[in-house]
Amino acid sequence: MANVLIIDDDELFCEMLRSAMEMEGHASSAAHSLADGARLLERDVFDAVFLDVRLPDGNGLDMLPRLRHMASPPEIIIVTAAGDPDGAELAITDGAWDYVEKPASLEQMRFSLDRALRHRNRQTRQLRRPLDTGGIVGASQRLAACLERLAEAAMGDAAVLITGETGTGKELFARALHRNSRRASGPFITLDCAALSRSLLQSELFGYQRGAFTGAMESRAGLIRQAHGGTLFLDEVGELPLAQQKAFLRVLQERRFRPIGSKEEVESDFRLVAATNRNLPGMAERGAFRKDLLFRLQAVELQLPPLRERKEDIRELVTTHAERICRRDGIGAKGFDPEVFEALAAHDWPGNVRELVNVVEGALLLAREEPVVQLEHLPVPLRARMVRHRLAPGAGAAPPGIPAMVGKANATCAAAATAMPGMADQAVQWGLGGFAPGKACMPHPAAPDGPPPCPAEPSPARQPSCGTPQAWKDYRNAALGSVEKGYLHHLLLASEGNITRAARMAGLSRQRLYALLRKHGVMRQWVDDGAPDKK
Repeated sequence: MANVLIIDDDELFCEMLRSAMEMEGHASSAAHSLADGARLLERDVFDAVFLDVRLPDGNGLDMLPRLRHMASPPEIIIVTAAGDPDGAELAITDGAWDYVEKPASLEQMRFSLDRALRHRNRQTRQLRRPLDTGGIVGASQRLAACLERLAEAAMGDAAVLITGETGTGKELFARALHRNSRRASGPFITLDCAALSRSLLQSELFGYQRGAFTGAMESRAGLIRQAHGGTLFLDEVGELPLAQQKAFLRVLQERRFRPIGSKEEVESDFRLVAATNRNLPGMAERGAFRKDLLFRLQAVELQLPPLRERKEDIRELVTTHAERICRRDGIGAKGFDPEVFEALAAHDWPGNVRELVNVVEGALLLAREEPVVQLEHLPVPLRARMVRHRLAPGAGAAPPGIPAMVGKANATCAAAATAMPGMADQAVQWGLGGFAPGKACMPHPAAPDGPPPCPAEPSPARQPSCGTPQAWKDYRNAALGSVEKGYLHHLLLASEGNITRAARMAGLSRQRLYALLRKHGVMRQWVDDGAPDKK
């Protein structure tokens, strides 16, 4: 029995289809808008969805990406009276199982659902097999979808093309595909197509006989023959020269080739896995890559998401690789200040996971003698981007590591407003309260009738009179320092000077909080002014 959802604004059609589904023994629910359908999808898990295109609150096709990226994506059958070839192609490309035009018979509906459910059951049986993911780290929906696709591809022997930006882990996925396939006991042979010259590529692929050319002192088996019984991985296949593409195409068709200098052909039973960060269809249209070879390579295509589209995996990636690096270098385990993860999440990672691992390795080197990796151990560009993210107009709620404090600020942010345009609004959004001396600050638990003045408030930064870059750079540093110093005053005020409580409220380690207090002299001012200093 399956659980079926019908999203269609035709109530009569919904009731008719629900009755038919229930007669087949399936449970069914109906929604008459995208919003109602989304609410039902949040509350329950469905095996299949009948989805109309024209709905009162939008186009049903716009819901396809959301359905496809669900933790347990249902099979989708588009049912519409407004069918068109372009819409049908888009629907199937975006993950729909079938596209049915109204009016359609109930028999046709049942047939389409039956096929979709049989496919789903086969897929579920395949995915029950434990998957050896090796060094692939993460639990995001985008990554989970790729692993499901990998599990499906591992069940067969078709050629697989892995696409994705540099540093997304294409070779990791290729090795995982090999380990989970029936060829796992065979060799995994790698050829980096970008690392070899054109003159060497043919001899590397096909091998050669002794005396075939000057320097060939003994026969050598090529990589194609070495991959017999296993997997041949062509990395950066977009760099394969056109002349070698034609020769390699015949190998894929016949699984036979002739080594250089040999009179006899050699057989090789291998599975081909290729990877590229280039747009091969675009290259094929320009004549830079053979279309017939492209068709052979992409029997199954696996598209890896960039890190910027799965930032929820950053924390796990950081901790996993940090443990590995610490073991390798013989250093103690490290903790990470919450602000480190905030800075990492604000970066776009053009180099993807490879760039992230390099940053972590550098930070661990700088923090070698310290128990916790702090913000100052990260590269300057990452810290600068985090500050920019914090101060960006419309940034909204406070980023992780700068939680809003107790209550709503009831004073003007005079210092922040003087320091930098727009900073006052952002400070209020983050719950920093007022910074002007003598103004009311945040509610204080010891003063229920109203908060006391902020002790020793910082003076506003003075706007430079000249327009030199250095003057404005100094102005920016002073402005940021003024806001940060005021934030620390409010933090101590709200925590009644209890450092442990203040660190917990701010999401910082005690060491990091002490460093900030020393930097701005805030603790010294509190003691001099007679403010509570509870530790």
